Amino acid sequence: MKLSIVIPVLNEESRLSELFGELAPLRRRGAEVIVVDGGSTDGTVAAAESAGVPVCRMPPGRAQQMNAGARQARGDILLFLHADTIPPPRADQLIFAALSHGPHCWGRFNVIIAGRARMLRVVAQLMNLRSRLTAIATGDQAIFVTREAFEAVDGFPDQPLMEDIEISRRLRRRSRPICLSATVTTSGRRWDCNGVWPTILLMWRIRLAYWRGTPASELAKVYR
Repeated sequence: MKLSIVIPVLNEESRLSELFGELAPLRRRGAEVIVVDGGSTDGTVAAAESAGVPVCRMPPGRAQQMNAGARQARGDILLFLHADTIPPPRADQLIFAALSHGPHCWGRFNVIIAGRARMLRVVAQLMNLRSRLTAIATGDQAIFVTREAFEAVDGFPDQPLMEDIEISRRLRRRSRPICLSATVTTSGRRWDCNGVWPTILLMWRIRLAYWRGTPASELAKVYR
């Protein structure tokens, strides 16, 4: 099996050096890394190219960026990774082992949120628990999926928000996700900037509205 790691970016120059350093062992073991840029105005593209990582250019929009990266990827398994999320050193081996046995065709990692507030540890634990109970994964948890299953559900829906929730809904009709206890570490910059409780309330407000049928385009305005 071959793993392709798709990273959607927009003005993430400051993050890429650390991320590529963490991905170096996976690349040495054969993992493919693709950056999909959504129109960055900083040095994001140059940082990726200087690291020898191919860059695909698309209009901004995380869902369509990830779909474009998946089309370019050559791997049997796709890992969708945010630029501010660091996977465990053996992420590729863990994914291969998880998908080699049983009926599962997709999964995610547990997440740790790195930030100033101590409450972020609790937030991450609740995210992981909720994901395990609902079989819904978030992008911060680094979703991985077989190419066959990804193509069978037509990839990520072309919507500006909640694309991770929607593809989880589609994929869980094929199998429940594998919930790996190994952790990815994602940045708590949004929480640090806006405050933990205001961010929690905003995310639950958006999530509830989405479940009630509010279009993702309307929710994206609230999120921004």
